[in-house]
Amino acid sequence: MRVILTWLRPGLAQRGLVVKVVQTEKQTYFYGTGRRKTAVARVRLVPGIGEIIINGIPYEQLFPRPEHRRVIVQPLLVTESLGKYNTVIKVEGGGVSGQSSAISHGIARALVKADESLKPLLRQNGLLTRDSRVKERKKPGLKRARKAPQYTKR
Repeated sequence: MRVILTWLRPGLAQRGLVVKVVQTEKQTYFYGTGRRKTAVARVRLVPGIGEIIINGIPYEQLFPRPEHRRVIVQPLLVTESLGKYNTVIKVEGGGVSGQSSAISHGIARALVKADESLKPLLRQNGLLTRDSRVKERKKPGLKRARKAPQYTKR
């Protein structure tokens, strides 16, 4: 149902501007935030046909490698809800691997909000646990976090 209301705001009437406000019925969606390394994914599940859109692009174009695609759809495959929800995702930070894992974590958390009975199944497959491993910081005098320069005797 769409309702279009038109009215004149004070101050805009002198300039002849008309403001149109479009109100639509509220669309129900389920939200989940996923994190991995430095990547953060904000996931919305909307009842639909199973499209997965990431940052406005279909996920097949954004993630060409099959391993990353498999990680992204894993929560949907485990819960057998691949064709039930359209997934709209905004992801930022990190690299391709971290982003795909963050998306998977976010989808799993959104599925739990959609249906609480899926929680044990997702937990059993390790999809609800946030992987907290991040890159260790570089220490002074070392080449990386732990790699020391080669020792020279003379």
